[in-house]
Amino acid sequence: MIPRLLNWQGMAGLAATLGLAILLLVQKAETRHWKKQSASFEQLYHQEQSAFATTVASYRAAADQARAADQANVARVTADEGRINERTANDYESRLASARAYAQRLRLSSEAAADRSARRSAPMPVVSAASAGPAQAARQDRLPPSDALTATEQAIQLDELIKWVRAQAAVDNNPGL
Repeated sequence: MIPRLLNWQGMAGLAATLGLAILLLVQKAETRHWKKQSASFEQLYHQEQSAFATTVASYRAAADQARAADQANVARVTADEGRINERTANDYESRLASARAYAQRLRLSSEAAADRSARRSAPMPVVSAASAGPAQAARQDRLPPSDALTATEQAIQLDELIKWVRAQAAVDNNPGL
């Protein structure tokens, strides 16, 4: 009786309905599968985002730490160089003062010796020209007292400059490297 009720159009409709039901079941299964995959991908995305945020925070912290270390190093190097500059300037000034005082004592002692020889009452025998030759020659190789003081000051200045350069070169600008 069913074949009589169902003609070819009814059977085709029934086959189409059955096919659509199967497609609907397959679609529901795939939808469920892709929802699970989507949740999994969303979880991976959030993990990646948190890992990225952690990495950025770590790099920022490292950059801040490096910046602080650089500032501390700059302060240390500046302080070291300042101490070197001050010590060199003090040494230079004290050596110059010592040289000037010594030059002043020499000038005063030579003036005093000239005054004493001018005040002598008993005449001294004159040295012959032949015996005065080497002494005169030795005096010619020397600088006048004012030029000798200038040369001494410049020698002290150069010596202190050399010490300063060596001390500045010894300052470690990059500790730990």
